[in-house]
Amino acid sequence: MPSGVIVVFDLGGVVVRICRSWLQAARLAGLPEHPRVMEADMLEARKAIVKRYEVSALTDEEYFAAMSSAMQGLYSPDDCRHIHDIWITGEYPGIARLITDLHAQSIATGVLSNTNAWHWRQMTSGPHGAAKFPTPAMVQHLHASHLLRLVKPDPAIWQAFQATTGFDASSIIYFDDLPENVTAANAAGWDALPIDHDADTAAQIRLHLRARGLNL
Repeated sequence: MPSGVIVVFDLGGVVVRICRSWLQAARLAGLPEHPRVMEADMLEARKAIVKRYEVSALTDEEYFAAMSSAMQGLYSPDDCRHIHDIWITGEYPGIARLITDLHAQSIATGVLSNTNAWHWRQMTSGPHGAAKFPTPAMVQHLHASHLLRLVKPDPAIWQAFQATTGFDASSIIYFDDLPENVTAANAAGWDALPIDHDADTAAQIRLHLRARGLNL
């Protein structure tokens, strides 16, 4: 097992800002806002499709088509593509500096996020070119649902992260903005802490880390 702790981040709501609803994303994309898509049946249908997409059970094109169908054509597959492309709206200030400071103290860093290949390409560099949002790629241990083929809060995903990185549960300090993920990570033995995605996420993380004896 590696020595010392590892600080692990969720991405959306912690490292990068994301749209919090379909209607918000439609507005940012310059598309009509159809309130019907927030009704329970369409919302649950979209959640099921997203979950399949986040474990690589759907290709990008299959995902856009399925989302359009679930919303009864209120948004075309091309509309869904456009909305998906602008879903990540930016990076939280101070996160890049925080990661740099952690590495300067030889503290390991990781990511565990429910995401998909499209958004992953926007946040990590590779053959496709420079990342649109480069801060996540600064992290040393990058893991995501579409790569592990597991989604949070499934208990198996915490074990998969440990097996892949070699870090024991007791060594992991984890930050997530969704209460169900924090609860599940704590149940797995991680030191998981909630983040308010509407506030300064880097400042919150620093306070938590200082409370745990890390000089940040």
